[in-house]
Amino acid sequence: MILLEPHNLPFAISLGALFVIAILQVIGAGDMFDSGDVDIGIDMDADIADGLEASGFMDGFFSVLGIGRVPFLIWLSCLLFVFSLVGVLGQWVIGSVTGDPLGAGLASLLAAAAALPLNGVLVRPLGRILPQDESSAVGLESLVRRDAVIQTGTSRAGSPARAKVKDAFGHPHFVMVEPHDEGAQLAEGETVLLVRREGELFFGVTYENPMLRP
Repeated sequence: MILLEPHNLPFAISLGALFVIAILQVIGAGDMFDSGDVDIGIDMDADIADGLEASGFMDGFFSVLGIGRVPFLIWLSCLLFVFSLVGVLGQWVIGSVTGDPLGAGLASLLAAAAALPLNGVLVRPLGRILPQDESSAVGLESLVRRDAVIQTGTSRAGSPARAKVKDAFGHPHFVMVEPHDEGAQLAEGETVLLVRREGELFFGVTYENPMLRP
């Protein structure tokens, strides 16, 4: 099989990574990449974005690459596919013309150089098709005063538990939560109100949400 030839190994690995991402999306684990991981660095990302707004060069560079046009996981999946397709086709063409394909390392560099701008061209129309609120970013502070559901374990003072909270757009985020009152405990499956945060750690209290009443 041509894809498993040594000179095509980087492109086979790229397709394998794309397959793994697809499986994670199917089983629902992709939400952890789309929201949970973004939460960890969202404040830092905001600072970086503020700095990049002042740089016309960087804005133009990101526009060429298509970064920000679609959710990152979709952008990455498209890039992996384009990189593999360009690489395998390029190796086939070069091998047909010269009789010998390029080495895997050089072929990877050339394919990446072609795939990055080409991927940007492809994701721009895709970004117009996808719902725009999919890429709406929110600050961690906006999650305060929202309901969260304890997902795993029991939350105690000094021992936070993972909780799921939805932002104003209905997108899920996964955060670590401790009880606001030191002597309290927040059990798994319990709905709590996030009342404050310190860095990436949130503090919650139990209460009866009128929306949850029978």
